[in-house]
Amino acid sequence: YKVAQNDLRSATQGLEAAKFVVNSSNATVRESAENVRRTTVYAPMKGIVSKLNVKKGERVVGTAQMTGTEMLRIADLNKMEVRVNVNENDIVRVHLNDTVLIDVDSYASTEKQFKGIVTNIANTARDKTSADAITEFEVRILILRSSYEDLIKQGNRFPFRPGMTASVEIITTKKDNVLSVPLTAVTTRNTEKDKKAEGGPPKDDDDEKPQVSDNKAKVEKKEDKVVVFVNDKGVAKMVEVKTGISDYDNIEIVSGIADSVEVVTGPFLVVSKRLKNGDKIVQAAKKEEKKDDKK
Repeated sequence: YKVAQNDLRSATQGLEAAKFVVNSSNATVRESAENVRRTTVYAPMKGIVSKLNVKKGERVVGTAQMTGTEMLRIADLNKMEVRVNVNENDIVRVHLNDTVLIDVDSYASTEKQFKGIVTNIANTARDKTSADAITEFEVRILILRSSYEDLIKQGNRFPFRPGMTASVEIITTKKDNVLSVPLTAVTTRNTEKDKKAEGGPPKDDDDEKPQVSDNKAKVEKKEDKVVVFVNDKGVAKMVEVKTGISDYDNIEIVSGIADSVEVVTGPFLVVSKRLKNGDKIVQAAKKEEKKDDKK
């Protein structure tokens, strides 16, 4: 009887051991099946192969100890974005969903401008690859399909290609119905110095001035004022103004002049340095696009 019980226990243990062997074999089968499945690579997204680095029959690195080989790239040409670098002085004014005007070099001859929105703003500055001490942040801009729908209707299924060059203008602030003047009309001047220059050289009153020791002498420095020159019956009159937002061509005038006055524009050196309060001016011939008076 005892021998029979020992045989039963031995047989039971043998059965349990056989079950573990079966489970281990099943795990090996599943692992092998997974390895076989991984030999076929499926694209994680729909798109078009934009770059093919490896051809059929070539060897690639695919071990866990080394970086794998980039075989190809897939791009969704229906959703193209522009990546630009923005200086640290301007990045604080850029926000998500800001409207962007995009100029693509490939369409420069048509003067067509596209629209987009800011979708991503980098939190960390780009690594500096040159000796220039410039800190820039990457901003990603999605090109709106509605802005190039006409090109698709003309038969150009994919108007943009990866690697194209583009320049953008990010609209951070927008105002309607405001007074603005050309940037060339606005300059900075030290009004105190200009007044002294108009009145001639200062008189020699050193005998009447009290003597002050060098260690107590204070030099008062007047800050430059933002001014424009207006046409006052053929004479340039300097007027201090307060400015607001600006673009590449015009700048907002918050206060200082009315919308009925004529401002003087001209080359930077003339307006910023040579033009004086009281100088005579003549009205230049008006152009179709720019109707501002020039000196």
